Amino acid sequence: MTDHKIASREEWAAAREELLVREKEHTRLADELARQRRELPWVRVEKEYRFETDDGTRTLPELFDGRSQLAVYHFMFGPSYEAGCPTCSSMADAVDGIVPHLNARDVTMLFVSQAPLERLQAYKRRMGWSFPWVSAAGTDFNFDLGLSSSEEQTREWVEPMLEQLPPIAERNARESGTDVVGYMTETFGFSAFVLDEGTVYQTYSTGGRGVEFLMPYYPILDRVPNGRDEADGFQLWIRRHDEYGAE
Repeated sequence: MTDHKIASREEWAAAREELLVREKEHTRLADELARQRRELPWVRVEKEYRFETDDGTRTLPELFDGRSQLAVYHFMFGPSYEAGCPTCSSMADAVDGIVPHLNARDVTMLFVSQAPLERLQAYKRRMGWSFPWVSAAGTDFNFDLGLSSSEEQTREWVEPMLEQLPPIAERNARESGTDVVGYMTETFGFSAFVLDEGTVYQTYSTGGRGVEFLMPYYPILDRVPNGRDEADGFQLWIRRHDEYGAE
């Protein structure tokens, strides 16, 4: 028999109604936070960046593809990687199908990585994705945004704390075909930009748990009986979508 509290339908409805009050408060707070994000000051992007794309070399303004807003996910796929990060790949699965809806709202959504374009294209074919994915190899774009670092820089801070890193770091490094230092040269993140009268401005950025809005499986898991059920195995269950059941 289950040890979870069992209630009558009437008792459940009363408890659900009480929780609904808190959920509505959470929704209103989220609306207010969204408004405050939109009111953040903008930062002018002074440097010219050139990216390798499926359509040749493009500047940052050209990546907007005729729209005024640009959403960028910084996908962890560094020069030493043989495959994309499994966790980033799970987010890409979720984004792939909504790109046309974002385009309809004057938003271009794309992914950017440090790996060479041909490696990104091969992995994209394997995963069956269709979203735009560009290479920032040879540019300072990810470095200037604090999302990439050299192996030398990374080794300085990673090696002294190898034992303190969560297990997901070593697992994802191995699954990406690199070592922990090579893996940690990249950081995941989300950035937003606007093109206003020919000038690009950065309007927003987030990392860490701030990117969970790109992981819709978590809100769904948060609403089922076992929740995320990760305990000490944070994200260790996540696989590329063509790898589940392969063990």
